[in-house]
Amino acid sequence: MQDLIEDVLAAVPFIDMHTHLFAPEFGALGLWGIDELLTYHYLEAELFRFSAIHPHTYQAMTKSEQADLIWQVLFRENTPVSEATRGVIAVLQALGLQSDTPDLSEIREYFRAQELEPHITRVFELAGIDKVVMTNDPLNDTEAALWREGPKRDPRFEAALRLDRILNDWPDHFENLSKQGFRVQRECGGWTAFEVRRFLDGWCERMNPLYMAVSLPDDFEYPGSEPRNKLLTEAVLPACHEHGIPLALMMGVRRQVNPMIQLAGDGSGRSDLRALEHLCREFPNNRFLVSVLSRENQHELCVYARKFSNLMPFGCWWFLNNPSIVEEVTRERIEMLGMSFIPQHSDARILEQVIYKWRNTRRTLAPLLTGSYRLLAEDGGHVKRATIEKDVRRLFRGNLESFTRPRVSAPS
Repeated sequence: MQDLIEDVLAAVPFIDMHTHLFAPEFGALGLWGIDELLTYHYLEAELFRFSAIHPHTYQAMTKSEQADLIWQVLFRENTPVSEATRGVIAVLQALGLQSDTPDLSEIREYFRAQELEPHITRVFELAGIDKVVMTNDPLNDTEAALWREGPKRDPRFEAALRLDRILNDWPDHFENLSKQGFRVQRECGGWTAFEVRRFLDGWCERMNPLYMAVSLPDDFEYPGSEPRNKLLTEAVLPACHEHGIPLALMMGVRRQVNPMIQLAGDGSGRSDLRALEHLCREFPNNRFLVSVLSRENQHELCVYARKFSNLMPFGCWWFLNNPSIVEEVTRERIEMLGMSFIPQHSDARILEQVIYKWRNTRRTLAPLLTGSYRLLAEDGGHVKRATIEKDVRRLFRGNLESFTRPRVSAPS
């Protein structure tokens, strides 16, 4: 049966529901190529474990110098068996490149020769995906300027309206809205919530996002009196409801545990999911896509998903995206939720990462689904290829498509 499941997993194109990739029309915002792959912050964190170089010295280097150093330390002097380093090897193998070369000159030459749009097509084919969802920040001045130009949209790239600066860092960013003519205040008084709602409405019209999204710290509480909760309940959730889109909550972030190593310095923490309980109960006509960063929160999330149909668990995020943990979490979700969840997303920041991330997902899911179907068959159920195809399509396409589709509101 596992051969059959592997065949189905390979044949069904997946939707990658959360990435940090950008469509070609966004130019330099989209990251790709060997130097970007090697200087990915997961590899930078590993570099500082294996090398005595000081982070400040590393950060003063050019990107190519940083890539050369990481290549030497993590791939030549040490065995690349970690998930992040092995992923680079997998990408090179998939693209027909040699990973045992002493320097990067030939690999760099390969990427310099690529035209971006056909390269994206090939990468997507190798990854087995046909659509990705970007992360789009309307308070990023560079990105906002590109959106205002009305770029021709590549249909393979959906938008997601990111809210971190608005909800988590309002005091540092409210002036951005004020300069655009919105009547907002640092303390969220007066017209602030109404004006943030108006700001979001405008960006929904411009982006047509599949969902809105925010990463939340591990100490997030709801209900509460802080500006984030006021903006969440009086601006964000009403806007999501009006536009018929979910809000994605990614919970458990601890920013800058070690600020010296910059982006590589973020950590994770356990969240109090009673906040999620209150949100799902108080806003039954809103839908919540939810991923939690703590392994300890996973079972609780499944329990809440059984209680609230407006909650959709998704993915194994950040430090959970390791095969041993993905297997554990996905097995738990199947046992508790059947096929009513979204198993994975890549969270890719560099284009070629989708190749190894989705290869890993298929490799992990095949024996897991085999075991689930075998147990069903032993207990008298019938499993045919059509059943497997239906389930795989639902897990990696259908659940997202149906959950992000506008719904008729329930009676008040």
